[in-house]
Amino acid sequence: MNQMPLTVRRAIEVTGLFFLGWIIVLGRDLLAPLLVAFFISIMLLPIYRFFKQRNFPDAVAIGISLLTLIVVLGGIIWFFSSQMRVLIEDFPMIQKNVMKHLTALSEWIGSKTPFSTAEQTSFIKEQSNNLLTYAGNLLGGVAGGVTGTVVFIGLLPIYIFLLLFYKNLLLRFVFLWFPRERHEKVEETLSEMQVIIKSYLFGLLIQITYMTVLLGGLLMIIGIKHALLIGVIFAFLNLIPYVGALLGNIIGVLLTLASSEELWPVLAVLGTIAAVQFLDNNILMPRIVGSKVKINALATIVGVIVGGEIAGITGMLLSLPIIAMLKVVFDRTDQFKQWGVLFGDERPGLSPMAIPVLRWDTKAVRRQLEEENDIEPPHEGEEEKPKE
Repeated sequence: MNQMPLTVRRAIEVTGLFFLGWIIVLGRDLLAPLLVAFFISIMLLPIYRFFKQRNFPDAVAIGISLLTLIVVLGGIIWFFSSQMRVLIEDFPMIQKNVMKHLTALSEWIGSKTPFSTAEQTSFIKEQSNNLLTYAGNLLGGVAGGVTGTVVFIGLLPIYIFLLLFYKNLLLRFVFLWFPRERHEKVEETLSEMQVIIKSYLFGLLIQITYMTVLLGGLLMIIGIKHALLIGVIFAFLNLIPYVGALLGNIIGVLLTLASSEELWPVLAVLGTIAAVQFLDNNILMPRIVGSKVKINALATIVGVIVGGEIAGITGMLLSLPIIAMLKVVFDRTDQFKQWGVLFGDERPGLSPMAIPVLRWDTKAVRRQLEEENDIEPPHEGEEEKPKE
């Protein structure tokens, strides 16, 4: 491979990435639950190891881990259902408030534009019909996807159980792909991936909790209706980089407008969300997740869009940990190091056009860039290596 001309090698890399993406698109219905199960199984490893160290059989240790997961998910579903029940009970008041806001908006438009109330009503009816048609098509698509969702949920615990049960077999499979002299680097890569994924996913779990409590609590103190629902929706949507925060703000505003006859609560919700998000992005999240791997904004946005095109919301949620995994692998391989640089946030302060040393791939240069960008690479011994 190294004897080939550089252009041929780069062409093979791009072609390989294209076919890899094609395979992912074709097999997304299989890969989506498998990837979700893979990440969840990594989160369940501490529980599994706790019971294994106390001489529990594999099946029992995995069963207890799955039961813990089911209890947590059951609590989340119960919370959502209870909040939605309160929202449904308030529907008559919501309908009244919506009509009041629409009337006020119509009067304002009539005072600023030549459109009369009758013309606005005609326009709203026309757009409502279009919206109903779109909603009907959307519901038809959702109904058609119910079977896929049921299959997804049904496969998830099976995949998690099998991944944990056969993890040693899978690790042996990975090592057999490489010659013996590369096994040390493979072990180091696997350990680093485990550290990064666990710190990232547990960080997100903590983030959901404190965002729900902090944002929901502050909104309750202010006196916003459905404060906890707004908090939990924003906490979950905030897991989707960039796009999720925007959607969370929009849903928060809509829920507040529908539940209040005044406009000041909207400003209170937007201000509270902005303050909590600033606190999360600049103080809490960096301390919880740490700075093991930083993915640059360009790679994050592209990854979220591509993930959404491939697997919808699931793909958007999985995009960041998958990119982090790929970066770890690329950084450890000689042929794909440039792709690791493309995904990362080790941004040089000076141009490689002016400073030739920044064009080199040496440990000294990498370490300098990591220090400049506050990136702390995982160290050996920080996490138990996957030997079991």
